[in-house]
Order: sequence, then structure tokens, then C-alpha cells
Amino acid sequence: MLFTSVLRALPAALLLGGAQASPIAQADGEIRSSPVDSFVKTQTEISIAGVLANTGPDGSKAQGAAAGIVVASPSRSDPDYWFTWTRDAALTYKALIERFINGDTSLRQKIDEYVTAQAYLQGVSNPSGEPDTGGLGEPKFKVDRTAFTGSWGRPQRDGPPLRATALTIYANWLVANGGSTQAADTVWPVIAKDLAYTVRYWNQTGFDLWEEINSSSFFTLSASHRALVEGAALATKLGKTCDGCAAAAPQVLCFLQTFWTGSHIDSNINVNDGRTGKDVNSIISSIHTFDPTAKCTDATFQPCSSRALANHKAVTDSFRSVYAINRGIPQGQAVAVGRYSEDVYYNGNPWYLATLAAAEQLYSAAYQWNRQESIRIDAVSLSFFKDILPGAAVGTYAKDSATYTSIVNAVRTYADGYIAIVQKYTPSNGGLAEQFDKATGTPLSAVDLTWSYAAFLTAAERRDGVVTLSWDEAANNVPPQTCTGTPACSSKVTFNVRATTSVGQDVFVVGQLTQLGNWSPASGQALSASKYTSSDPLWTADIDLPAATVFEYKYIKKNQDGTVVWESDPNRRFTTTSGCGSTAVVNDTWR
Repeated sequence: MLFTSVLRALPAALLLGGAQASPIAQADGEIRSSPVDSFVKTQTEISIAGVLANTGPDGSKAQGAAAGIVVASPSRSDPDYWFTWTRDAALTYKALIERFINGDTSLRQKIDEYVTAQAYLQGVSNPSGEPDTGGLGEPKFKVDRTAFTGSWGRPQRDGPPLRATALTIYANWLVANGGSTQAADTVWPVIAKDLAYTVRYWNQTGFDLWEEINSSSFFTLSASHRALVEGAALATKLGKTCDGCAAAAPQVLCFLQTFWTGSHIDSNINVNDGRTGKDVNSIISSIHTFDPTAKCTDATFQPCSSRALANHKAVTDSFRSVYAINRGIPQGQAVAVGRYSEDVYYNGNPWYLATLAAAEQLYSAAYQWNRQESIRIDAVSLSFFKDILPGAAVGTYAKDSATYTSIVNAVRTYADGYIAIVQKYTPSNGGLAEQFDKATGTPLSAVDLTWSYAAFLTAAERRDGVVTLSWDEAANNVPPQTCTGTPACSSKVTFNVRATTSVGQDVFVVGQLTQLGNWSPASGQALSASKYTSSDPLWTADIDLPAATVFEYKYIKKNQDGTVVWESDPNRRFTTTSGCGSTAVVNDTWR
């Protein structure tokens, strides 16, 4: 049985209770090497260089980007990724902050530049709104820190909680290392704005991390739960307030339970997207909310939890037959992993970061088992374990047992298999693109994707037993018995449109909000003709929409035979009023 090299000891500053990362020995006590060891070592150095090359102002592939700005990719056409995404930047800087805490002090200036850049971006007016009316939900900006005003899937509500988490990790390090003033005066104001946004909008739909589906997103909500929990704790530590954080966090956790189908996580709900819901974003969620001190908690979908392991199997299995490069690979061996099996972007291919996430969850699970000194297999997780160890059976196995050792060895070998897939399809220069071709393995789409490099860094660290700070999952992992949610802050909007219609025609309003049907004519809101006259062809409706929200919309006419007539371009745009229960009126004329 293959085994990894000795794990690096975790610095005491990252541990609770003095627990130390330690190698998981073979049954015979021998530590053996893995075929991917040398690749991991070499690719880790290439990956940190790749991240820094894409970071302004002095990154070799980020010339023109402002200080602290992470460019998604140097690619400026087919596709154009010459932007900074709040989500990608937060996940990248989370990896850099963890690396800094682990001893890479050269990153300190970059981190401080990130804080400054994000504080600036929070104040930039954009198509998602003003700084206090939804603007923090804007997914991406130009690299010079100005707003991107083109059409896009907005808002995306994962950016603020992800950024809050990255900066909370840094703020906690500052507090522990004599930097409380910087944490309170410079870092906390950025975190506080993101937490306020999360408290206000967590129970509103938004676009998922793939920027395609306007729904309730598992990824967004799991990130929100973690950010609210650790944000509230940081506020107390700094003598600040986090209004609504403590109340919202358990309700977010309660809502998260509804995504579990019994066999896998349905990653996007409250939307009719025609998908199975088996999406690698659920695996990415599990590794983002990984707490090294947690047990295998199902409620928070910890990496070693039965739900997360069953979901790992369901998601990765969904790619076994859809990619030619996976055909012939038996169950229990790693495959190339993409976003979701129904994907059509670039004709739907594996992604480096998705395949790495599948490995990282398993390394994180092994860390948790080693720390709690046991593995529990139940009916939910049994199929996962039987794939990699056919003799696996329901039960609890202590660390000093041969069964425990066999399971951990099998899981780590399985995880190394995903790294080997990445190695197989990585060019000789180590450049990690966004995707690789499902038939040939040739790199595709954006070159030098920053998120791909960051994903390699975190997978390699978890493989070595290097983990991040606890976010106190153990004290925040029990959902309330009843989900009540945070009462939605709504604004009533009266839509008035003058539209001359013929007998049998009706008028509807559709738009980018769930309440307006997500642009679907079948789900639009009907307007009433009760006040319609030949001299004043008024159609009207009162509709409750999220307060302080920018949205685009149009009117349509539906004929008796079901055909639809859209009014002409461009889309209309409106911002709802900010007060809960407030009212507004729009007066339009059909065009």
C-alpha cells in the first residue's frame, strides 16, 4: 500500500489544545512514499509563483492591476478573464493568509495590500448597487478597481462571506501577534461591511459560484454560516458589534439541512434548473468550512462526515461516464472531476480546481480521523468506503486497529489518485489552466487560472497535514429544530406600464430576481388590467421584492396561444427602496 511522506508538524499558533499534525502510520509502522510526492513538491512552488504572478501591482502577468488585486487569469480573450472576482480573490487570499501564518512572512505586504484594495472596492458603485444598497454583491471588477458595467449574472452573494473569512483569519493572527490595533482599525471595517451584507441577504437568492443559476446556493450559504460564526467571535474579541450575526448563523445552518437529499447535496435549490444537483461546489463547500478541530459533523458537512463522504462519491461518480478520459477507470479509483455533469461551458470538461477539491476533502477527512482517533462507518457512508475497501462494514474503528489503518491508507491512496490525474494532464511547465479536455486531457479555456494554483496550494497543505485555524465549529454545529429564517426585508413595488393590448393578451413583468421568474416567461408576475381603458391602457401589480436591491426587468405580452412578445431592448433597471416595508412606484410605457 502506497503512503505519503512524513507530514510537516503544524505550528502551535494554528492549533487548539496543542494538538499536533502527525503522520498516519502503516500497520507495520513504516512511512512510505507516494508516486506523486515529487510532483506535489515541484508543483507547489510553481503554484505559489503562479498566484503571485497574477497579483498586482508587480506580478509578472498582472501588469496594470492595482496593488492587492488578484487577476483571475492573464487571458484577455476566449475567454476574457482580465478581471478580479471577489470570490476568486477571497479564496486565493485565504490560501495566502494560511501560508503566511505557516511561516511565509514574505506575503505580509501582499495581504495588507489586499485589505486596502477590498476596502476600496466596497465603496465602488456598480450595477449591483451602491455600497449600502447591495453593491457588495457585485461579482467582479476591472483590474484598475473600477466597476464592470456589462451584462452579468448578478448579484453573487458568496463574495462577502468568503472575503470576511479570509480577513477574519488574518485579523485573528494579528490579535495573537501584537496587531490588535491594525485588526480593529483597518481589517475589521472591511469584515464588518461584508458581515452586514451577509446578515441582510443570506436568505435571498443569488447567482451560484459558477455564475449561471439564480437560486439558493449551498456554497453561498455554507460560506455564510462560517463567516457569521467566526465574525461574531472576532467582534467580541475586538470589542466591536456584529449586528444580527449571532441570530442569523443558526438559521443559515438550519436552512443548509434542506439541501441534503438523503444521498447527496442538491447544490442549488429554489430553482428549476433541470439538473441533478450533483455539483463539485458542494465538495468545495466542505473544504472551505473544514475545521481541523471538528468531529465528523453531518450538520456542517465536515469533510469526514457521512453526508460529505456520500456526496463525494455521488459527485465524482457522476463524471465517470461523461468524460472519455475517465472511461475504463474502475470504482474506487480517482477520475477527472468537472463542475457538474450537465455542464456545457466549453462543451463541458474537467477542471483542475474541481479535481483538486476532490483530493483535498479526503486529505482533510484523514486529518480529522487521525485527530479524533477513530473512524465511524454508517449506512450513509458505507457505499463510499466499500468502493475503496470492498470489505468495509458498518462500525466504529479505533486508531489502534488494523481496520482503521487499512481505511486511512485506502483513503489517502484514493486522494493521491486525484493528484495523479492533475499531474497527468498538467503540461511540463506546470501551468494550470481552468479546464482540460474531456477527450484528450489538453489544457483548455483560461490559462494560468489563479484559482487553479490556489486550489493546488491548499490540497498540498492538507495532504501534508497543514491546516488552518478552527472557526469554532464544535460550538456552532447544532441547527435549531425549527427553521424560521431571518425575516425578509422587502419593499413593495407598484409596477405600472401603459401597454396597448388586443383581446386575449395579458401583460407580465419578468426579470433577474426569483420573484420575477428569473427571466422565465412561464414564471413572470401577472399584471392586472382592472384599470385599463382605451385612453389609458394601464396594467399594474404590487409585488414584494428584496429591499435595497438593483435588478433588471422587462414586460412581456402573452397571447392566448401561449406565444410571447417581449418589449424591445434594453433591459429596464430599478433599485428598490432600502427600508423594510417601504414602497415605490415605477411608471413605464411599453416599447
